[in-house]
Amino acid sequence: MSFSNSAAAATGTLVQHGGNATNNNSLIQKNATSPHSHHKANNYLPNPFELHDSQILDKVYLTHVTDDQFCDTDIIFDLVSTLVLQTNTQIPVTGFKPDFPTLKLISCQMITTRSAAHCVHQTTLWILQNLRSYSWDAKALITLAAFTLEYGNYLHLTRVTATDPIGNSLRQLNQIQTRNISTDITELVSFIVHQLLHLKEWATWSAEGYDPEDVPALTEALQEIPVFVYWTIASIVASTGNLVGVSDYKLSEYRERLSGIVQKLVVHLNNCKLQISYIDDLFNRRKIFDKPKDIVDCLKALIHRNGTDSPQIYEGAIHVKTGLEVFRNKHVLVFISSLDSIEDEISLLNSIYERLQENSKESIKGFKKEDFKILWIPIVNNWDDIRKERFRALKSGIKWYAVEYFYELPGHRIITDPERIGYIGNPIIPVFNPQGYITNIDAMDLIFQWGIDAFPFRKSDGIDLTLKWKWLWDVIKKATPGLQVKGDRYIFIYGGTNNKWIQDFTLELEKIKRHEILKRADVIIENYQLGKEDPNRVPSFWIGVERKKQNKKHQEALDCEIQDIVKSLFCLKRDPQGWIILSKGQNIKLLGHGEPAYQTLAEFQNWKDRVLEKEGFDIAFKEYYEMKAKELSGRQPCEVVNVDTYSSNVIATIACPNPMCGRVMEVSSVHYKCCHRDEPNNFGV
Repeated sequence: MSFSNSAAAATGTLVQHGGNATNNNSLIQKNATSPHSHHKANNYLPNPFELHDSQILDKVYLTHVTDDQFCDTDIIFDLVSTLVLQTNTQIPVTGFKPDFPTLKLISCQMITTRSAAHCVHQTTLWILQNLRSYSWDAKALITLAAFTLEYGNYLHLTRVTATDPIGNSLRQLNQIQTRNISTDITELVSFIVHQLLHLKEWATWSAEGYDPEDVPALTEALQEIPVFVYWTIASIVASTGNLVGVSDYKLSEYRERLSGIVQKLVVHLNNCKLQISYIDDLFNRRKIFDKPKDIVDCLKALIHRNGTDSPQIYEGAIHVKTGLEVFRNKHVLVFISSLDSIEDEISLLNSIYERLQENSKESIKGFKKEDFKILWIPIVNNWDDIRKERFRALKSGIKWYAVEYFYELPGHRIITDPERIGYIGNPIIPVFNPQGYITNIDAMDLIFQWGIDAFPFRKSDGIDLTLKWKWLWDVIKKATPGLQVKGDRYIFIYGGTNNKWIQDFTLELEKIKRHEILKRADVIIENYQLGKEDPNRVPSFWIGVERKKQNKKHQEALDCEIQDIVKSLFCLKRDPQGWIILSKGQNIKLLGHGEPAYQTLAEFQNWKDRVLEKEGFDIAFKEYYEMKAKELSGRQPCEVVNVDTYSSNVIATIACPNPMCGRVMEVSSVHYKCCHRDEPNNFGV
């Protein structure tokens, strides 16, 4: 059998070996290898150099079915690169897939391809069809491996020494002494090996299972991969023909087309590298955020970036040189917002900041105020000059910490992740403990409703405050039909037995409700006189309070607080002038005596500016009220009555003569004294 007949037989075997090879596949083989059909085939077989990449892409995709056929791509690449590049890499002896017959049959098909561009095209499609179940990188590597069977044989035989009889015989049979491989073959196949690194890189990333939404460049690169594989195989087919001497292709044309695809592919791969770097960084940040070492580690996951462009931390207008270290061992209220319509939130946090500075070392529920910090993380999609100036203007009005970084934050995806922080555009205040874990996913509503009373700002603190006052609101609402409690409004509830005081207090209250300062501060005040419409409701109110009174010893802190409220209310009841309850929404801010409350309203001109400065009408009112209460208390302090001045041996029940007090005095061993001390806090809650 002649060499050409043997090759044809081998080719036919490969078609059968392919299993599902079609009749069209056989036709492709026949047209590409048979010299008798040259003129007939030339009439309808395309020249690949006349096809656009999109046309080639369509044809190549038709040959690809799945990529579930196993191939040892790493081993094959090491073997062919060592041979083509002629390196001294030692590769251990091992078996690999596909097996030798597959490689040899592809080699034979390429060797017997006729010397025409359209025949190279048809052989390329034939190879792709028979490798239809392999991955894209495997298709190119298997074809290159088939080429190196012949190419490697030539290189090896050129180095056979004269003392090797078998080698010399093979050298003569292969006519090595009369053959000369041109440099364009070695340069092209070397070029192919180097470019296959791009394909290998793409295949490695694709196998990692990245979400296409996270790394869209991988999908974009896939648009170039089939064309890249096509021109790689076509270049190998043409190189094989030139190697064995059956053709004389201008290989520079193949390299030029392949280079054009490589340039496009490299752009996509560079984008892949950036996107994957971002995703890997995000993965590491999520890992740190979910299990941080401490609060600094947690905040670094959100905002820290290595390099000179790392986000900067400011305390008001002062740059914090130590950066995130300032938060070590601290609880952090992280204010996350845009730059739009956040003046109320900033005003609220300024108020919280000031309250945290007061008695900062005092322990409340086991926490100290000095251990709490506030950090603003602004989220802006486009940091243009207008937004930068807006940020600086807002930053100048705060005293706490802020992050300055005019790019997308490194941990932006964590901040917007609904399973972690869940920021979606509305301002939120997640609270972190010193260990870096969230103790309240959003304390915004809690702080708006309760202010500093919600310290240390856990959800449980809000629940406790609600329970602390719920019973009283239930009593108030029963005694005050039509009472509407809204979170953004201030409410005065007041009463007493002195009608003149009630009239004077109501008059002063109506005056300041219309004051320009309150309009500027968006303060809305509603007032309800207990028993105004139905005096019979007054006793029911005090009966409701009385029912809450307990004589037993209180073990729970909440019960103790409720009993303190009950005692304060009964103290107010005995005030000869009257009493007030001031609340902001459900948050009762003050249980106050009549006279200092009236004087506070009457002297509104003295403290009106504090409404704006103190970030709240309730705060400014209570501050001035406490000053007036202390002043009035100083004029008539609580009495101390010596028992020895009384002739009776009976220990009498005596009320404190101070009209602002009126509490029953408790018996000491030698004298009567008021049941509370002369401190401003004793005139209100």
